[in-house]
Amino acid sequence: LSLNLLLCKMGIPVISNRSHRAVRLSTASHIIVIFAVGFFFFSFFSPKSPSVHSCVFLVVGPSSCGMQDAAPAWPDEWCHEAFIRSILSKPFKIPIPNYQGPLGSRALGLKRAGVRRALHDPLDEGALVLYEPPPLSAHDQLKLDKEKLPVHVVVDPILSKVLRPHQREGVKFLWECVTSRRIPGSHGCIMADEMGLGKTLQCITLMWTLLRQSPECKPEIDKAVVVSPSSLVKNWYNEVGKWLGGRIQPLAIDGGSKDEIDQKLGFMNQRGARVPSPILIISYETFRLHVGVLQKGSVGLVICDEGHRLKNSENQTYQALDSLNTSRRVLISGTPIQNDLLEYFSLVHFVNSGILGTAHEFKKHFELPILKGRDAAASEADRHLGEQRLRELTSIVNRCLIRRTSDILSKYLPVKIEQVVCCRLTPLQNELYKKFLRQAKPAEELREGKMSVSSLSSITSLKKLCNHPALIYDKCVEEEDGFEGALDIFPPGYSSKALEPQLSGKMLVLDYILAVTRSRGNDKVVLVSNYTQTLDLFEKLCRARRYLYVRLDGTMSIKKRAKVVERFNNPLSPDFVFMLSSKAGGCGLNLIGANRLVMFDPDWNPANDEQAMARVWRDGQKKTCYIYRLLSAGTIEEKIFQRQSHKKALSSCVVDEEQDVERHFSLGELKELFTLDEGGSLHGQFSIHFFLSIH
Repeated sequence: LSLNLLLCKMGIPVISNRSHRAVRLSTASHIIVIFAVGFFFFSFFSPKSPSVHSCVFLVVGPSSCGMQDAAPAWPDEWCHEAFIRSILSKPFKIPIPNYQGPLGSRALGLKRAGVRRALHDPLDEGALVLYEPPPLSAHDQLKLDKEKLPVHVVVDPILSKVLRPHQREGVKFLWECVTSRRIPGSHGCIMADEMGLGKTLQCITLMWTLLRQSPECKPEIDKAVVVSPSSLVKNWYNEVGKWLGGRIQPLAIDGGSKDEIDQKLGFMNQRGARVPSPILIISYETFRLHVGVLQKGSVGLVICDEGHRLKNSENQTYQALDSLNTSRRVLISGTPIQNDLLEYFSLVHFVNSGILGTAHEFKKHFELPILKGRDAAASEADRHLGEQRLRELTSIVNRCLIRRTSDILSKYLPVKIEQVVCCRLTPLQNELYKKFLRQAKPAEELREGKMSVSSLSSITSLKKLCNHPALIYDKCVEEEDGFEGALDIFPPGYSSKALEPQLSGKMLVLDYILAVTRSRGNDKVVLVSNYTQTLDLFEKLCRARRYLYVRLDGTMSIKKRAKVVERFNNPLSPDFVFMLSSKAGGCGLNLIGANRLVMFDPDWNPANDEQAMARVWRDGQKKTCYIYRLLSAGTIEEKIFQRQSHKKALSSCVVDEEQDVERHFSLGELKELFTLDEGGSLHGQFSIHFFLSIH
C-alpha cells in the first residue's frame, strides 16, 4: 500500500482491479514494481532531448501482479485525485507558442500578471503605432495600478507591412477620428481619397484594429457593418479574406428571402467577443429593407462605401443608416462633392452631426456666400466674403476628412494619358441637330426666357443624336416633338438595323481607334457609354469587324459580372473589347486587363465619368494607359463638359483647397445648351488624321 501511495505521489497511475477491495503484491510483483520505479528515475534524471518525455504506466492487478485476497485498501478515487493534483501543481505552458485562433474563438493563453502589454510590439521595425501612452514619472508608475495603465495600439504586422506610406497615414487618421481624438465628442470621418489609392484596405485595417485592441487592452468594438452598392458586396468579402485570411469570418448579404436574411441578422443582438461574424457586409438596398432588425442591436462601427449615395438627407437610405445605433461612422467617397454644397453638408452631417450646424444655418452661413462669390458677376466684396467662408468651411471639415489625389499613384503605376477628342458632326447629324433646335418646343421656350418641364427629354434626344442618328430614328418615324419631317433627311433606303459608322462623327473616330489599336499590338479596350442603346451599336461594330467582346450592363447579375470581369482580365483571354454601362459598372470594377478606355459620351455628373475612367488605371496595371473622351464639337456635349469643369472646380476649392480659377455660369448661359456652335467652343476641332497621328 505504501508503495502504491508513493507511486501516486510520483505521478505514476496505478490502476487496480475493481473486483478486489484490497491489493497485495507478491514478491515477484514487488521486484517488477521496484524495477519499474528505478527505470522511471533513470528516465527522469538522464539527459535527453527537451522535446522527448518518458512516461511509465504501471498496471497493477491480478493478471499482471499476481493479486491475492487481502485486507481492505484505499479507494480508487483517492489515487485519482492525487494524480490530478500532481498535474495541476506543475507550471502551465502554452501548447503552441504565438498561436492566434480566429477572432471570437476560445483559446488557451497565458495571463500576464502585473503590467499590461500591447497586442503587438511597438518597437518592431515597420510597426505602425496608432496610440502611444503618455510617459509617466517614476512616482506615477508606483502610484498607479499597473493593471489599469493604457497600452500602445499597434496595427497588426500582417497589414502594416503591406500598407503604402499614404495608407499608413490614412489608417492613423481614421483611427484618431473614430476614437474621438480629433474632434472631442465626434466619432466620424470621410475617407475622400481619389480612386485607386486603396481606401478598402485602409478601412479593413481600421476594422481589424478596433476589433482586436484598444488602449484599455481590450477590443474597442465587437461588431462592424460595411454598407456598399450590391455590385461591391462580393468584392468587400473577397478583400477581407485576401488581407486577413482565416482570422475572421465576415458575413456578406445581398439578396434572399426576408425571413432568411432576418435569421442571418439575428446575431446583431449579441454582444461580446463571441459574435460569430464580427463583420457584416450588406448592400444599401438590403440594409434599408431590414433596418428594423439591425436597429435592435448596437454596432461598434459602420462604413458606407460609395457614400455619396447619402448626399440627400431626405431619402430613405440616409434615414435608415442614420437610425443605426452607432456613433463611429466612416463614409468612403472619392467624390464627396458632385453637384452642390448642400450635398456635401449631408455627408458631413451624417458622420459628425452638428459640426456644421443645421441645413438652414449651413445654407445661410456657407453655401450662399460661397456660391455668390464664385458667380461670374460677383462684386469684389462678395468674392472676398465667399473666400473667407470657404476657408472657414475647409478648416472645420478637414478635421474629419482626409483627401489624397491620384497623383500619388504615379509612383506605383504606369503613365496615364488622358485626351479630349472633339469630333465633327457628320452632314446628316448636323442637319438633324439644326432641325430639332428650330422645331423643339423647349428650345423655343428657352429663347423666350421660359423653362419647360420637357427640357430633360429634349436634352436626352440631342445627346443620343450626337452618338449616332440611329438612336433617334424611331422618333423621326413617329414625328415626335422636334423631329417632324426629319425622316426625309436620312439617305434613301436607310435602316437602323444595320450600323453605318460613317453617319456619326464619334462612331467614325471610334472605328479608327479600334482598328489602329488592334493592328499595333495586344492592347485591350474598354468602351463606356451612358446608354445601353449605344452599347448595342458597339456590338454591331464589333461583329462587323470581327472583334471578340464582352458586355456588362444593368441587366447582368452580380455573380455573372464577376465572371465576365475575371474572364476579360485573364491575359490569355482572346476578348478585345469590354463594353460597359457607366451606371452599372462605374464603381469598384477592376478592368486592368485593358489599358485603353473610350468615354463615348459625357455625364452631367463628373463623378460618374471619373469613376468609369478609373477602371483601367489602378493597382495591378502594367501598361501605359490611354483615356479618350469623345465629344461632338459645338454641341450640347461640349457644354456638358464645361459644366463638369465648373463642378470639379467647386470640388477642388472645397475638398482639395485649390485656387478657384473659374466662376459659375450665369443663368443666361443655360440657353446655350440649345445652340449649335459649328466652330466649336473648346480647343478647336481635331481632325481624324491629326487625332490618329498622336499615337
